[in-house]
Amino acid sequence: MLDPGDYGGTYEADAGHLALDFANTVSNRLNSRRHDWLDSYSNLLGWGELVGILSNDNSRILQREAGRDPELATKALERAIHLREAVYRIVAAVAGGRPPENDAVGVLNRFLAEALAHIQIVPKAGVFHWEWMGSDDAPDRVSWPVARAAAELLTSDEIGRVGECLGDGCGWLFLDMSRNRSRRWCSMAECGNRAKARRHYARRGK
Repeated sequence: MLDPGDYGGTYEADAGHLALDFANTVSNRLNSRRHDWLDSYSNLLGWGELVGILSNDNSRILQREAGRDPELATKALERAIHLREAVYRIVAAVAGGRPPENDAVGVLNRFLAEALAHIQIVPKAGVFHWEWMGSDDAPDRVSWPVARAAAELLTSDEIGRVGECLGDGCGWLFLDMSRNRSRRWCSMAECGNRAKARRHYARRGK
């Protein structure tokens, strides 16, 4: 679980894709209630555990290394946020029918090059699996699978199903798997219900 600090809300990794869940680590991205869930290296590791790209053992090792070198951990967190913002800008542009910014694509490509230098295929039980190399104590361990996932999303047919929540200032991204691609909200229980309530009170006020 991610520590909400004074925010008081909860984070749900329910966008339908790893890269989108990472982009969504900012709540109320487009309004004054903005909250960044990645406000500490510990929360970055907590997010990695939550979405399954870090084991509990991985997280403990990285947390221990962060205690030994806080500056290195801080730089890794800053790089992760840099990647997140690039992924958000690219995917939000595509979802909105706009061309992505070249500098954001360049950032993703730099992270992707680093990630691909740390991945290999390994045979296990007669089949091959992807495996990260030298990652147990690498401070950027969380960023590598995110960069790979973002590249895979952008080069897949699924990119055409990405939407951006229409909730007031929400900005969360999601994979729209509805039959007619009519989804409008990150969550009907959150932004959807708030929009319904606003419409209801607007009608009553007429």
